[in-house]
Amino acid sequence: MRILTVSEYMKQKYGQKVYRLSLSSGCTCPNRDGTLGWGGCAFCSEGGSGDFAAKPASLERQITEAKKRVDSKFPRSVRPEERKYIAYFQSYTNTYGKTDHLRRIFTEAAERPEIVTLSVGTRPDCLEQDKVQMLAELNQIKPVWVELGLQTIHEQTAEAFHRGYRLPVFLDAYRRLKQAGLEVIVHVILGLPGEGREDMLETVRFLAGLNPGLDGIKLQLLHILKETEYGSIFEKDPSAFQTSGFTLESYCDLVVACLKLLPPETVIHRLTGDGPKNLLLAPKWSADKKKVLNELNRRIREA
Repeated sequence: MRILTVSEYMKQKYGQKVYRLSLSSGCTCPNRDGTLGWGGCAFCSEGGSGDFAAKPASLERQITEAKKRVDSKFPRSVRPEERKYIAYFQSYTNTYGKTDHLRRIFTEAAERPEIVTLSVGTRPDCLEQDKVQMLAELNQIKPVWVELGLQTIHEQTAEAFHRGYRLPVFLDAYRRLKQAGLEVIVHVILGLPGEGREDMLETVRFLAGLNPGLDGIKLQLLHILKETEYGSIFEKDPSAFQTSGFTLESYCDLVVACLKLLPPETVIHRLTGDGPKNLLLAPKWSADKKKVLNELNRRIREA
């Protein structure tokens, strides 16, 4: 089976490998500040799903520090002035703030010559029309990806981890973003408590059938982390997660099944994800990311 990875997609567009710079917009989240809830979703760490992102600082400093972390990955043949990057605003909800403030930060990033794409992680319920318009204007400077944290289409699961919005909110935001000409990437978590294999496949099948079609998807293995609600539950009763627990083999089986449901033009941005090793409670096998990716890629080639 052949899939279109984000690495291949960017190589086709720019003729070389492009690396993400994980940045912070300084936003928080309505599920953390008391607007919808406190502490974030049940799986979310203090880093707000951006544990590897830059810490709040001036954007110039963040970009400088982020480059230091990724520049060693470029081939020596690529001179510093030829390196290309994605400005990835990852942590928390990056449209949960004043539009003028966000426009200034995002424009500063987009106008840098080495930045070829802006990627903005957010929630569907934090995309008022002026924010969508702002992102559409930025899209005239550099391509803008909007990454929406859906995780599941199943309302009972979403309520259990305190997502804070229902599926029609996602569909409305998705429609408006696509109408504005923006690329949309949807995040899905595989292994949420209470969901079986068919529940997870239903979520991916639903996304595969969206019209207009889905631009990209991130498949994320559920990492149970310390200092999260799920982590506290797991430490008291690991069996609470047995119904959605994976071995490496069963996780690879599920990912391949998900990929087979997606149109070939859907860009695959993630197959597993990262859990900080100092916070990871389960599944322990996921800490060896190189092994996980090697096995996933082998299974995909053979599918």
